[in-house]
Amino acid sequence: MNAINQSILTLILLLPLAGAVLVALVPDRGKLPNWIALITALVTFGLTLHLPAYFVLGQSGFQFAINRPWIESPAIFYHVGVDGLSLWLVVLTGLLAPIGVLASWNAIKERRKIFFVLFLVQQTAMFGVFISLDLMLYYGFWELSLVPMAILIAMYGRKDGPKAAIKFFLFTFIPSAPLLVAILWLYAQTGSFDFVTLQILIAHGSFPAGPLCWAAFAFLLAFAVKVPVFPLHGWLADTFSEAPVALAMVVAGKLGLYSMLRFHVGLFPVQARAAAPYLIALAVIGILYGACLALVQRDFWRLLAFAALSHLSLIVLGIYGFTFTGSAGAVYQILSHGVVDGALFVLLGVLYDRYATSQIGAYGGLASKLPRTATFFVITSLAMIGLPILNNFVGEFLILSSTFIGVSRSWAIAASLGVILGAAYMLWLVQRLFYGPESELTASKPADDLHLRELAVLWPLAVLMLVMGLAPSLWLPSIEQGVHTPQWKESAVLPASVQPQSALSASFHGEGLR
Repeated sequence: MNAINQSILTLILLLPLAGAVLVALVPDRGKLPNWIALITALVTFGLTLHLPAYFVLGQSGFQFAINRPWIESPAIFYHVGVDGLSLWLVVLTGLLAPIGVLASWNAIKERRKIFFVLFLVQQTAMFGVFISLDLMLYYGFWELSLVPMAILIAMYGRKDGPKAAIKFFLFTFIPSAPLLVAILWLYAQTGSFDFVTLQILIAHGSFPAGPLCWAAFAFLLAFAVKVPVFPLHGWLADTFSEAPVALAMVVAGKLGLYSMLRFHVGLFPVQARAAAPYLIALAVIGILYGACLALVQRDFWRLLAFAALSHLSLIVLGIYGFTFTGSAGAVYQILSHGVVDGALFVLLGVLYDRYATSQIGAYGGLASKLPRTATFFVITSLAMIGLPILNNFVGEFLILSSTFIGVSRSWAIAASLGVILGAAYMLWLVQRLFYGPESELTASKPADDLHLRELAVLWPLAVLMLVMGLAPSLWLPSIEQGVHTPQWKESAVLPASVQPQSALSASFHGEGLR
């Protein structure tokens, strides 16, 4: 078992890439690329489940870690590992991969090989972002995650894919240039790209304060665009409208939010705390702005985009409230958001495939014709608005309660108003799509409810929403371990004068909930 633990992250990283190569080599006939992609995704997901099964609670340091020289000059290491912060995000990425393949089963009718090759490369890039502990290795995967996404949006967009792809690429690529400069500056000061080494050196004042603030800002800018944080959301609505379902469910939130926690708050706790009041304000504005715009949308893809802006802004509020409870709630909410959004994209993709329109006004009275679809849509909508016993309630409660007690009552009340508005637009969407008078479009199409393949995707997600709502203790202990203190690795090469101490832990203990 020790041998498996030492190679499991490499297997998770390389298996989707091997699947992509295999898909590229086989002929593009029938559903052969689909089946290879599905088998690859399922096996990879199975490998990710090894991580929580053998994750040791209470053990300090990154687990399943590998730290080997890769490039001698500059000194880049193949350094990977997971802790409570990244553990469940790796599992979530593994879970969404087979869901994405099944959601694309019939939706992608042409050039299947290209689609699934790029889809699997995208999976490798996302895994790499979550497990990399060398900043240049991380940056390589961060940039790699942009390319397949942009190409697939351009090739498989619904109406104006190339325009949406260019906007997405420019918005997310340009801020990565200052990020690279900041990473290289840190290396020039230390001769190391190692996350743990840099974390300790920054905590002990080994860098000039002025340039370090600019480096922290470069990191924050790249991550804030990727989330996106208001007002850097200009790419989001067009991308949601054009991206294939399999990509739309992973395009927003996870990479940027994780990177904020790991590489902004984790590396630059002092600078992150200084920026926190501004980010809290932008987060609350984003919560209300996204919810208000979602209320007036007449296209369900755009409604979902602005709903995502509102929900992701709530997670940003949890991160930069700098409370232990809020940070744990933020990570839990990232997981919940991924599950709920995955189900919503599948369900809306079903409606779009059946009726060839995303205009909400064209629907009505679907519940009598598609009862299974209506049932799953209602369950997912209730989870999204934070109904108790369902998953989103846990994260929202932790974030809002910690904000109310440890940050600001005014900001907490304003953020709660956004949650109320979220209930309004989701219940309105349910009523408009599935209830009320039957529309002309609904009446003209034969009933075609969820197929076995779609049910195989939605049932596990619905069960997961319930389990995450009723038993958050299955996830929270490891998450709390990940957000409570930086994880020091004994093998880090440090100056003799540096003693491992947790600046981030000190910031958490300085105020907020314990």
